[in-house]
Amino acid sequence: MLEQDNPQGVSQSAGKELFGLPSEQLEPHLRQLADTLRSRKLMLATAESCTGGMIAAACTDLAGSSDWFERGFVSYSNAAKTDLLGVPSMLVLLHGAVSEPVVRAMASGAVLRSQAQVSMAVTGVAGPGGGTAAKPVGTVWFGWQVDGVLHSEVRQLAGDRATVRSETVRHAIVRLNELMA
Repeated sequence: MLEQDNPQGVSQSAGKELFGLPSEQLEPHLRQLADTLRSRKLMLATAESCTGGMIAAACTDLAGSSDWFERGFVSYSNAAKTDLLGVPSMLVLLHGAVSEPVVRAMASGAVLRSQAQVSMAVTGVAGPGGGTAAKPVGTVWFGWQVDGVLHSEVRQLAGDRATVRSETVRHAIVRLNELMA
C-alpha cells in the first residue's frame, strides 16, 4: 500500500506479521519511535548486518516514515562495514565483526554518513552456522547513537535463524525507545 492510500497512518496490519512477529508485538513500538522522532524533529538511520535490512523495512512499513526515517545501511560483509560505514578494518580484524567496537563504529558511521541524528546498529550470529565457543549462534551486539552518545549491549538470543533475526529487530526498536525517553 502506498503512503498516500492511507494518509492518516491507520493500521492496516491487524493479523499481519512483520518479520516473524505478530504486527501487534512490533507496531506499537514502531509508532512510539515514530512519534518520538517526529516530535523531536530527528531522523533515524540504521546499520544492519545480521538482519539484512529488516529493521529498515519494519520502520518503512509505517505510513509517513519518510518524516523520521532517513536511510538504512545493509553492511553484511566486513568490506561493506568498512566501505559504507567507515568501520576501521583493524577493528574487525582485532575484535571480529560481531563485537562491541564494531557495532559502536557502525552506529557512529550511520550518523556520520547520513543526514540522521539518531542511529541503531546490529551485528550478530543468526545461525544456523557461524557460531564459535566465544560467539555462539544467537550472539547479537546492538548499538545506538542518541543525542551524540553511543550506547551498546550484547544479547544472547535463543531460537532458529528467523527467531534470532526477528527478536533482534524487536529489541533494537524497543531499546531505542527506552534510550530516547
